[in-house]
Amino acid sequence: MKIYHTLESFEPLPNAVVTSGTFDGVHQGHRKILSRLTEVAAQQQGETVVLTFWPHPRMVVSEDSHGLQLLSTIEEKIELFRDLKIDHLIISPFTRAFSELSPAEFIQQVLVDKIGTKRFVIGYDHRFGRNRAGSFDFLKKVAPDYGFEVEEIPRQDIDALAISSTRIRKALLAGDVKEASDLLGRPYQFSGVVVKGKQLGRTLGYPTANIEVKENYKLIPENGVYAVKVKHKETVLNGMLNIGVRPTVDGTNRSIEVNLFDFDQDVYGERLTVALVAYLRPEMKFSSLDELVAQIEKDEEQAAHALKS
Repeated sequence: MKIYHTLESFEPLPNAVVTSGTFDGVHQGHRKILSRLTEVAAQQQGETVVLTFWPHPRMVVSEDSHGLQLLSTIEEKIELFRDLKIDHLIISPFTRAFSELSPAEFIQQVLVDKIGTKRFVIGYDHRFGRNRAGSFDFLKKVAPDYGFEVEEIPRQDIDALAISSTRIRKALLAGDVKEASDLLGRPYQFSGVVVKGKQLGRTLGYPTANIEVKENYKLIPENGVYAVKVKHKETVLNGMLNIGVRPTVDGTNRSIEVNLFDFDQDVYGERLTVALVAYLRPEMKFSSLDELVAQIEKDEEQAAHALKS
């Protein structure tokens, strides 16, 4: 897959089969569109092009973007598109000036002049151009004048999957790991660097790696305890994860801590990728450290069972 960080760095193709969007999470609904994109390109002996945007458009044009929580970082999206065998990925910087392009200007300047679009494949609710004024009906009407065809994935095909990024976010914020995984088509994951913590877990017999996620827009699920798979370099490890403020020891700051099973290496400063397998229980305040340790032992058994099954 070839990656372009500006539209200007992309040379128009003779037979470009294109889709565009933010693709947050690259979930099962998105994959329906991308699968059709690949199918059409094969039929037309063309090349697939995905046009996406960074920063996320809401970060630029919305006044309430401060609390925006996204399912995927741009780095994660790149890897997901790579896994789907997309030929060309254009990551266009999203600016206020870009947001002011009219639908007709977007078609002419971006789809035609910059990319060389011959077929444009979109989801049924796709909108584009200033104030999201562009629609499939508009595209269908004007596409012949611009020398390309447009195809819309039928509403019933997407609705049958009942998938949206919003629904996935709500599931994760409710601790519903199973629903989120089903909608994404894979376990939800996040990555971060291991930083020094208070090392309380070590004194309790359950040392943890304290993970710092630098992307403040990346959605971190509901507080609680989870069974997880953790990638460290090229090794995948089993573990249990706690997200929360640690109320038993009067904690106040939210932390993300993972206990890795059968692993005792020093990983400070290294990057871990955590995939959520199962939600075990909510965060709780215990009356003593002994009671906390007894519960952690139960959590470990539950996590091992969930990871095995």
